Amino acid sequence: MTNNKSKSPWIGALWLCAGLSVSLSAWAGPGAHGPNGEHLDAPATGGASPSGLMRLPDGSVQVPKAAQRRMGIRTVLAPEGSHPATITLNARVVMDPRSAGQVQATVGGRIEPPPQGLPVAGQAVRQGQVLAWLRPTLGAGERADQRAGLAELRSGRQLAEQRVARLNQLEGSVPAKDIEAARSELRSLREREAILGQSLDGVQTLVAPVGGVLASARVLAGQVVASEELLFEVVDPQRVLIEAQVSDPALAAQVQSAVVQGLPQVTLAYQGAARVMREGAVPLTFAARLQNTVLAIGQPLTLVATLSRQQPGVAVPAEAVVRNPSNETVVWIKLSAERFLPQPVQTQPLDASTVLVTRGLSPDNRVVVQGASLINQIR
Repeated sequence: MTNNKSKSPWIGALWLCAGLSVSLSAWAGPGAHGPNGEHLDAPATGGASPSGLMRLPDGSVQVPKAAQRRMGIRTVLAPEGSHPATITLNARVVMDPRSAGQVQATVGGRIEPPPQGLPVAGQAVRQGQVLAWLRPTLGAGERADQRAGLAELRSGRQLAEQRVARLNQLEGSVPAKDIEAARSELRSLREREAILGQSLDGVQTLVAPVGGVLASARVLAGQVVASEELLFEVVDPQRVLIEAQVSDPALAAQVQSAVVQGLPQVTLAYQGAARVMREGAVPLTFAARLQNTVLAIGQPLTLVATLSRQQPGVAVPAEAVVRNPSNETVVWIKLSAERFLPQPVQTQPLDASTVLVTRGLSPDNRVVVQGASLINQIR
């Protein structure tokens, strides 16, 4: 009995301390701290999972500090600043005329393979390499017309040769421009005669106009092709152009640079805007430099173009922006040491890895910039 009586004062003291603790928590205002730095307004964890993670009724989540360290959660203050305005553009990969070429049939004919066989798309070729032979196929009437045309070209070429020879003898007494004009006409007649004669009597050799990789090969042995039909396309895979379109010519004049969304290994150099609209839009051209990646001709891309004007907002990493169950764009802000709240925001791309929050944040918000997707999964 003596021992029980001696313990009674200690038990009463413990109950008093517990009551004070509950009272302090009940009366603590938002953000209040205890003597050891704990948040007195932190919610109770009675319904938390064994790890302490819990979604609260107001939509916020509780993440204990130990769990934050495991999840790699990192937050920063989000001050508003002035940033270049951007727009998102649809684009596609096109051939660079400075490093690409096409092979077309100059006359109708039948495809014949060279000794090494017909090349296939994706195969590397060198400039001047024989890709195929084209044997002209002409009807009787068409062949007669071409023979008549060949005879006319041959007669014109002979007359041109005589005229050039006569002018060469008079060099110094006739204007040099007359002599050069006669020589140019002779060269043209010889080339036309050679092409027409080849179409009648032999095969045309189809060669690669530039070195690179075959982007397309549309021929088979024995295939009959029409005049001007596209047979091969050769590109340099490291030198391509990106063509975007913008509907407003005034907006096109503000474009300064751009990046490819989702492809940071592609660097773009802005070449300029066309002065002729195509399908109701102004084409914008960018030269692409590729690092450890490949782009296919015709491949669709999305560009984030930077404009010359500025726009206010908060710049955050793209990974800080997630979507809630209602498919709203949100960022997570830190309310207290272990409590985070999803904040609906409006955003637009700033570059390949950064977005600009234009509405929804205040300067004193601490935004989760790393681990937001993990917090977003807590239920």
